[in-house]
Amino acid sequence: MLKSIPPINTTLQGKTALITGSTSGIGLASAHVLAEQGINLVLHGLLSDDEGISLAQEFSKKYQIKAIFDNANLMDSNAISAFMNKAIKAMGSIDILINNAGIQHTEAVDTFPENKWNAIIAINLTAAFHTIQLALNAMKANSWGRIINIASVHGLVASKNKAAYCAAKHGIVGLTKVVALECAEDGITANAICPGWVDTPLINDQITDIAKKENNSFEQAKYQLITTKQPVPEMMAPRQIGEFILFLCSDSARSITGSSLPMDGAWTAQ
Repeated sequence: MLKSIPPINTTLQGKTALITGSTSGIGLASAHVLAEQGINLVLHGLLSDDEGISLAQEFSKKYQIKAIFDNANLMDSNAISAFMNKAIKAMGSIDILINNAGIQHTEAVDTFPENKWNAIIAINLTAAFHTIQLALNAMKANSWGRIINIASVHGLVASKNKAAYCAAKHGIVGLTKVVALECAEDGITANAICPGWVDTPLINDQITDIAKKENNSFEQAKYQLITTKQPVPEMMAPRQIGEFILFLCSDSARSITGSSLPMDGAWTAQ
């Protein structure tokens, strides 16, 4: 028997989003996009307590929302549990869960350090399992929820020297599908976004290194790096991903679930 689902929401104002890794890059840009719509925030990242609280206060003041911060260690399941319980107690529930935190290490499989493998799998994959598991009860009780996992184009294809990252991101895609199936009658959607090149400080540092090694300009090195894999010769701004997240949270996207959605400049079209 199908469960009764409440009438479709027409606004996201007043809902609460928890975003892991939201003190920089994609996570921070997405936090701004959601806050603009009056969505309350649980921010998370590697800042100190004082820095994180200050960031949350800035969001609260600028957007007139409730915002809190936590720097929980996502490699520790007990820390994740405490983080989620604290967030739910403070906010009432987590309506929108965005698993964005991630780390990277590149090296061939035969020399890939075990500790790096374990850390990448823990933060990029296992942490998302824990946050989803702990958010679902309240979402089911409210018959509404949005789970958005930031995967990668490397959740769809592979590249050399990225064994752990590809394994974790492929795992996120699979986890997303299972959650979507299990929650299909609960008013909850689960989707994975699979970005290609995104303009972040980490990537720009990589471009600078390439430019120095090959005695090229920054723009030449940037073009070279991007077009090796991606036909569209430009990187996305982190905010673009935030805007796509906002769409996936909307009523218009209520039938999109279990999807792995490339934002990759035709990388996977080849």
